[in-house]
Amino acid sequence: MDITDVVRLSPQTGTPNVPPIEGYEVLSARWRETEYLAYGGLAKEYTGGFWTGEPGAVRIAPWPYDEICVILSGRVAVADLDGGRAEFGAGEAFFIPQGFAGDWVTIEPTSKVFVAVTR
Repeated sequence: MDITDVVRLSPQTGTPNVPPIEGYEVLSARWRETEYLAYGGLAKEYTGGFWTGEPGAVRIAPWPYDEICVILSGRVAVADLDGGRAEFGAGEAFFIPQGFAGDWVTIEPTSKVFVAVTR
């Protein structure tokens, strides 16, 4: 795996899916939704929460779980072992696949919300 396996989550990077509304109680005639799916599959364990970090770096090889991160404040980078790198700031979300090997770099004090799912 390399940095191209770390996916920035947005309508441009996901697969559009309009879920069926059976089981919903539609309260507005104008209700519409589209999910932009980036990954999925069976899961063994999951965890999630709020995270804060100070500037510094750590190598995680391999990443022990699929992780979705939503950066609330600050700036981070994810780099693969070949030097590929992507940076993310406040308001951005991304997905790191289980098995990715690389560095988590906290560029400035950062807070995020995360969900980690073990396959």
